[in-house]
Amino acid sequence: MYYPYNSRDSLYKSKFGAVASGESLRLRLLLHLDAKVYDAYLCIRKDGEEVAWHKLTPKDLFDNYRAYEIDIAFDEGLYFYKFCYTSDYGEFSVTKNEDGLGVVSNEGQWWQLTCYDREYTTPNWIKGGLIYQIFPDRFKNSHKDKKDVPIDRYICKDWEKEPEYRQGNGPCSLGNDYYGGDLKGIEEELPYLSSLGVTCIYLNPIFEAHSNHRYNTANYLKIDPLLGDDKDLESLCKEAEKLGISVILDGVFSHTGDDSIYFNKHGRYGLEGAFKDQNSPYFKWFKFKNWPNDYHSWWGVSTLPETIEEEPSFDEYITGENGVIRHWMRKGVKGWRLDVADELPDSILDNIRTAIKTENPDGFLLGEVWEDATNKISYGYRRRYLRGRQLDSVMNYPFADAIIKYINGGDGKDLIETICTILENYPKESIDVLMNHLGTHDTPRLLTRLGAKHYPNTRSQQSGFSLNADEYRLAKAKQKLAAVIQYTLPGVPSLYYGDEAGAQGFGDPFCRGTYPWGKEDGELLEFYKWLGKLRRENDVFKDGEFFPVHSGLGTMAYTRKNSDNEILIATNRWYESDTITIPTRFTSGKVIYGNTPCGNTLTLGAYDFTIIKI
Repeated sequence: MYYPYNSRDSLYKSKFGAVASGESLRLRLLLHLDAKVYDAYLCIRKDGEEVAWHKLTPKDLFDNYRAYEIDIAFDEGLYFYKFCYTSDYGEFSVTKNEDGLGVVSNEGQWWQLTCYDREYTTPNWIKGGLIYQIFPDRFKNSHKDKKDVPIDRYICKDWEKEPEYRQGNGPCSLGNDYYGGDLKGIEEELPYLSSLGVTCIYLNPIFEAHSNHRYNTANYLKIDPLLGDDKDLESLCKEAEKLGISVILDGVFSHTGDDSIYFNKHGRYGLEGAFKDQNSPYFKWFKFKNWPNDYHSWWGVSTLPETIEEEPSFDEYITGENGVIRHWMRKGVKGWRLDVADELPDSILDNIRTAIKTENPDGFLLGEVWEDATNKISYGYRRRYLRGRQLDSVMNYPFADAIIKYINGGDGKDLIETICTILENYPKESIDVLMNHLGTHDTPRLLTRLGAKHYPNTRSQQSGFSLNADEYRLAKAKQKLAAVIQYTLPGVPSLYYGDEAGAQGFGDPFCRGTYPWGKEDGELLEFYKWLGKLRRENDVFKDGEFFPVHSGLGTMAYTRKNSDNEILIATNRWYESDTITIPTRFTSGKVIYGNTPCGNTLTLGAYDFTIIKI
């Protein structure tokens, strides 16, 4: 029995996933002879335009089915399509059901087809690698002398102290407690990062700012004095490069800090700034409703005044020949991650890409987008992040959420469907450099998400939380399983500092604690080193194709395949062992980890996995 259509099967669609502009694509509809079909049509709509009908050509029979085909090419854009046909019994539509398969129904969904610029390429240096995200204040303090540090900061002397969560509590308050992590500290630990297999360091903001997270930028052209100076950044990039590690920075351009040289609400920078002077060169950068106290701010947070990114002087300051982007790339930085990229207009995204690629054609541009980045609607219009003229790729929240949901009791079928949907919608170039994270500075620590039995509502209730011994043991087993999936899916895994060492904590600020030097979970750390080695030794994880093999309520299996190798990854998130059936070609393969199959049957232990290579 054939389905009328399956967009993930080459029998029906000659190429899986997105297509390049001008690339010929064959689409095939299969309809049973009993349907008494007269004519069949492809109904396709380019986003924002009317539906176009293309008559399909009848072709050979498949058993008792007739094939209806079309070879077609598209211009760059986002398309949605279904099929229609006329018959002895009337007019019908073939649409997509909840499993992604074609069914005769007017009620189903239309398929999506992403058509990207044929010249779209992404940097090879990051493919097959490993990103390591660092919250700079909390990774490593080199204890190098710091100069010109503002006196209103609270410097915490106890590295192991929990971050302050209370506001209005004197100098030691939320956002104003600093632990002294710096650029030199990161440089000192480059050999450690190399042992994990790290090839890219992503730094949360490093520019001068007056909160420890530094998302309230005070000066885009100055490194925060607690972190070091320009020479420290240049040294970090130079020494990292010797170990095959590149550095990318966090660009926060949708807003600045109110305590900045640009806005200067509190007068720290004299009488300059938009808040102090309507003749300031920065005045046009901000959205005043009634100067000076009534202004637009990011999500209503008054300390984060919004910028007008379309303002030519602001755009030039960020993206111009001597602007922020290119200034720091000349110091050795290899690329940028854009904070809230979905809140930046297309004009500045286009110009940021131009600035990066002009300065270094191999520069990397990553965006923060939490949803499917190919069909995202932001501020009332469809975005074009991944069509080849803006971002190289995005933070992969769909994978992260689906993996954690699966590990915490979800259905393997749902995880496979999420993976396949993203792989189907995204261009291959962007897939190969997806940032596949499971934890970031914006989410609770992975161990906590997998081990906490409930999520307290308030910071006061979250303070001091730690898993007990039994909870920790289970959470660690679950984290290992999650990491196996993360490290073996298409894209580039991203490790949030300290997750590999057993760090715990709910959301901000508890997910931003210090790295536990000297108190790491050695077993977990060695496991992550093993995963890094697994990726380095098997290039199939760099750009190999993904094929689902099995999905059950608590079990899942898939393969990664290139021209040289194929590897099977099978997982079980049950609290007891389970069995699955695997393809015959893996029954005599090399077991890299886990149980040896018995014929086509593979037994998976509780919260365990098996990896087999042929």
